[in-house]
Amino acid sequence: MKELTGKVSLVTGGSRGIGRAIVTALADAGADVAFTFQSSRGQSEALANEIQSKGVRCRAFQANVAVADEMEDVVKKVIKDFGPIAILVNNAGINRDKSFLKMTRSMWDEVMSVNLDGVFCTTQLVLQNMVEQNGNTWGRIINISSIVGQTGNFGQVNYAATKGGLISFTESLARELARKGITVNAVAPGFVETDMVTGMPESALAQVKAMTPMGRLGKPEEIADAVVFLASPRSSYVTGQVLAVNGGMYM
Repeated sequence: MKELTGKVSLVTGGSRGIGRAIVTALADAGADVAFTFQSSRGQSEALANEIQSKGVRCRAFQANVAVADEMEDVVKKVIKDFGPIAILVNNAGINRDKSFLKMTRSMWDEVMSVNLDGVFCTTQLVLQNMVEQNGNTWGRIINISSIVGQTGNFGQVNYAATKGGLISFTESLARELARKGITVNAVAPGFVETDMVTGMPESALAQVKAMTPMGRLGKPEEIADAVVFLASPRSSYVTGQVLAVNGGMYM
């Protein structure tokens, strides 16, 4: 039996990049997977069909994690159709990069709304059901942070603030939920082969690789493998931790 068979998971921002790899990896481990997307309906529905061919249930939900009513509707539908959510992966995130003196208030607010408010809203909605299960003693919450939340980065004050905030959110919530059998951990990817990173200028990509001891970008699947470990029974004594997957760029 696959180690996550029978577990229901919800992944925010699961249609592409790291999110898509996480959806696929959870399904490969036997979990039923619901995931959100914001605009790429065709791509998301194709992924859901692909995942279902693996013999697990999968459904894509269009929603903006920053809109509480939309996420409340998603969580209710997932619980109704799939059952109680045992694994939550807060992956959805955006960046609006600009040096701080040129950063607009709207650029700040938009990143905060998605990257932090969305995590607050989604996690609280899922937890209300997770802790109500009859004597529930099992749950996994995994937050996707970033190396930028640990080191900071030029032109990303807003993004870095949210990803650093996610680490503190993870550590604090882990303390609150440990006695309930629910673990809360974060994964902090380095620079990974996603649209956000590969769209950087070649000179910048070369500099990133030169600063990374392994000399390359990470793969989305390598982040997904870390998530599956933290979602699995093998991580039962791990909580409040940040698992850095960055090729040695920050240690």
